[in-house]
Amino acid sequence: MKEEVFYGRGMKKIRSEYPEIYEAIIKLNDAVFTGKSLDYKTQKLIAVGIAASRCDESATDRQMRSAMKELGVTSDEIVDVLRVVLLTSGMPSFTKGMRILEEIEK
Repeated sequence: MKEEVFYGRGMKKIRSEYPEIYEAIIKLNDAVFTGKSLDYKTQKLIAVGIAASRCDESATDRQMRSAMKELGVTSDEIVDVLRVVLLTSGMPSFTKGMRILEEIEK
């Protein structure tokens, strides 16, 4: 089950100083992660792949950590996602994702 956890910089300030924006973000999150056709774990693995394909180290790290913590996603499952990233986004995205996963596993 998904938790109400947002890791982006500034979210703490948004939550405390702009509660209406924070509520809108929660509603958007709930509208996206519905589990109607794809379960939440699959949706989360897609999010890992998107973050990795963009070479966004911070987002990739956060997505991987939350997937592993919240949903019990395994390293092998993340490597499967990163293989698709290799095919679709290239070696730099793949190797960066693998490095981040290795750091998480330590």
